[in-house]
Amino acid sequence: MKQVFENRVKRMLKEGKRTAGAWLHLCSPFSAEIMSRAGFDWLMIDMEHGPGDVLMLISQLQAMNGSDTLPFVRAPWNDFVAIKRILDAGVYGVMIPYVNGKGDAEAAVKACKYPPQGIRGIAGSPRAAGYGQGGKDYFPRANDEILIIAQIETAQAASNIEEIMEVPGVDVVFIGPMDLATSMGYLGNPNHPEVQNAIAVVERKAFKAKKVLGTISGSWEQARELYGRGYRLIMLMSDSVSLAKLASDTVAKFREIFPEG
Repeated sequence: MKQVFENRVKRMLKEGKRTAGAWLHLCSPFSAEIMSRAGFDWLMIDMEHGPGDVLMLISQLQAMNGSDTLPFVRAPWNDFVAIKRILDAGVYGVMIPYVNGKGDAEAAVKACKYPPQGIRGIAGSPRAAGYGQGGKDYFPRANDEILIIAQIETAQAASNIEEIMEVPGVDVVFIGPMDLATSMGYLGNPNHPEVQNAIAVVERKAFKAKKVLGTISGSWEQARELYGRGYRLIMLMSDSVSLAKLASDTVAKFREIFPEG
């Protein structure tokens, strides 16, 4: 069955719409299936901090088949070989970590695009090209349809945000608040005033440049406030962290009501 490779989330973002997404950290096709059935616009499979490999990635993509949720991946690094293998698996977007300046952004874009715009190797056999049966539908569209997300997670990246945004092909700038705080000397404390000021500067410049801005939320209340400020690509939850919090809260309520069991 031939399918047209079309990124509806990229269309939504170009139209100024807000999108709802979440992390997939567990490398589980079951959680991927559950989360895609919930109706998220996109899910971000984490291959930077998550323990999964390409085969685990493909099993999660297969579990999402039949849903309207699009699969994105956070690459382990700004490495064209790793990114090539991720894209060949058939994902619709890639988030590249540690984009600190113009050169990093250019390398990320080139890794995601076929020549002449980039250096991505081409093959008809992978899943993205339908195992030799869908290349004619995939190859002409891939460069335009794949969403490229540059992660802004260091003080250097924040100071170079304008040159990063100017690189053609960077669709989204994504603020990683925990890494940004840590790079500024405030380990795991994104609420520090200096970190919040750096985030505000990135926000102001991104909105001025009419660039799509993304980040992570710790609660629905925070997400709602971020959407109100103009963010359009937000992580609303995680298959691992959200489950851990729910489990912890449930046990705490039990212990509170029945302290002696």
